[in-house]
Amino acid sequence: MVELKTDTSIKAMYAAGQVVGQALTAVRKAADVGVSLQELDEVAREVLRGAGATSPFLGYRPSFAPVPFPAVICASVNDAIVHGIPTGYRLRDGDLVSIDCGAELDGWVGDSAISFTVGRARPADVRLIETAERALAAGIGAAVVGNRIGDIAHAIGSVCRTAGYGIPDGFGGHGVGRKMHEDPSVPNEGRPGRGLPLRHGMVLAIEPMLVASGKDGYHAASDGWTLRTNDGSRAAHTEHTVAITRAGPRILTAR
Repeated sequence: MVELKTDTSIKAMYAAGQVVGQALTAVRKAADVGVSLQELDEVAREVLRGAGATSPFLGYRPSFAPVPFPAVICASVNDAIVHGIPTGYRLRDGDLVSIDCGAELDGWVGDSAISFTVGRARPADVRLIETAERALAAGIGAAVVGNRIGDIAHAIGSVCRTAGYGIPDGFGGHGVGRKMHEDPSVPNEGRPGRGLPLRHGMVLAIEPMLVASGKDGYHAASDGWTLRTNDGSRAAHTEHTVAITRAGPRILTAR
């Protein structure tokens, strides 16, 4: 069931979203050659602690997971698409990094993700990340009262496919509110004019995931969490929590 949020609730979710934005900004600033993924996780933990927020990621265990998630960020590097566990891996020159982070504040959740490169960027990685950001902007632009879920999905998918990139099967965005994952699901590809009508008070995490090779397949790594491209090609992931309002889409996790 889709819960419509009141304007007061959206204001509270904006506060949680700002903590997420601050955490991602701090992680991006700290990311450099030689810095470990665990160190980046600690940067995010410090931001959450300072804001009096908790992590909806830490200890999260969906049905597919062999163990609860052990961190407050997902840190996915190079061929990792999403759900990467922060380890002692130290960033190398030219790495492509995707960081996903959430915050729970006063019972409300914000969720957002960014992709960036470390050191000397490969031109192909820059194009991939820029396309992911354009796809996110297109999806947000379609998140207006009177449209449907399919319009968001079509906007994202059109940007990705036109650029020649793959879209991992079965993964996309979702509702957000008191919990990190709520109804409805928000696919990254679909037909316009189809699906659930968008109404004032719906809050969605819109999150394009792109695979550089144009392939849609992926596999779970041995940790049971990380999803990797089947062919070793690189991936990018971007995300914002967005409120659908009569005045237009409102980004709650702006950085």
